[in-house]
Amino acid sequence: MNWSLPLVSSHIAALIGYLLGSIPFGLILTRLAGTQDIRSIGSGNIGATNVLRTGRKGLAAATLLGDALKGTVAVLLVGRLYGFEGALLGGLGAFIGHVFPVWLRFRGGKGVATYLGVTLGLAWPCALVFAALWLGTAFATRYSSLAALVATVGTALSAFVLASPAVGVLLLVLAALSWFLHRANIARLLAGTESRIGSKG
Repeated sequence: MNWSLPLVSSHIAALIGYLLGSIPFGLILTRLAGTQDIRSIGSGNIGATNVLRTGRKGLAAATLLGDALKGTVAVLLVGRLYGFEGALLGGLGAFIGHVFPVWLRFRGGKGVATYLGVTLGLAWPCALVFAALWLGTAFATRYSSLAALVATVGTALSAFVLASPAVGVLLLVLAALSWFLHRANIARLLAGTESRIGSKG
């Protein structure tokens, strides 16, 4: 793909995505519900898996939906303004905004739900691949982290077939970042000490 988006427009596209992605739905929703600070329990993460450790399944589902949709909205909104190249940058910005939100001193989530939302906005068939891989792995192992690791890589690879090389490359980059953010989970998986879905640890 020959990149044609001007530099200023590229920066604006990424910034819009970043600002949308940096909305910390997990923290906002749990505070509104009157629970303790989500960062003080479990993994300290602001994502849906840690919100589930509060025992509030509805809050966890709402967090998952919010974190995913902000990625989708970023892709669709910026894509409408700046075309396909803008959509890619909007998706990248949304993911970076979620994992490094300026409002929380750059300490956010691990980006899995936002990855799904970005994928949905760029290539919905790949989002179906993500859902199948995540659900299948989670059902078989009850490890949310392992499901995320499998789903992000598998979805990125599927994008080269179901979408385009540009989408595939972006999703591979996001998958690599997500794997890096899951490095502690990977260590616990290898040690056999990783918490399973539904655990409060």
